[in-house]
Amino acid sequence: MNPKLLVLASAAVIALAACEKKPAEPVAAAPAADAAVAPAATPEPAPPAVPALDAKAFAGTFSGTLPCADCPGIDTKLELKADGTYAVEDVYQDRKDGNTKGDGTWTAEEAGARIRLDPNSKSDEDRLYQVVSADEIRALDKDGKAIESQANLSLKRQAAQ
Repeated sequence: MNPKLLVLASAAVIALAACEKKPAEPVAAAPAADAAVAPAATPEPAPPAVPALDAKAFAGTFSGTLPCADCPGIDTKLELKADGTYAVEDVYQDRKDGNTKGDGTWTAEEAGARIRLDPNSKSDEDRLYQVVSADEIRALDKDGKAIESQANLSLKRQAAQ
């Protein structure tokens, strides 16, 4: 570029900046004449709003056999009640006195994508389930993350009786 032209362009920029009443904003370097100009990025569309889970509509009984580390499986029956309480019964297969029962409250989290069971017993840990569909929930780990396993971790809605 011609040095005289560069000096004139710089003087013009300084003169224009001095005339403005508002504070000058930083100016980005102009692209070279032979450089391709990238098109302006279009903003990403907002993800669709996920409706919150309606506890009364989602309430029901879910059951299935969950994996067990030292038995063939745990037959689980979970009743989510419309008032926000739950009752759960776990039957450990092939164990004497392998039946356990619990109760507490349940809440929807993550805009209805996850359910938390908060037991009344302070010695029991919360249980977390992913809402797969209106008829299926899937056990999550204690941090609310998916469990990597080939085993069936789902409880399915039982028909109303």
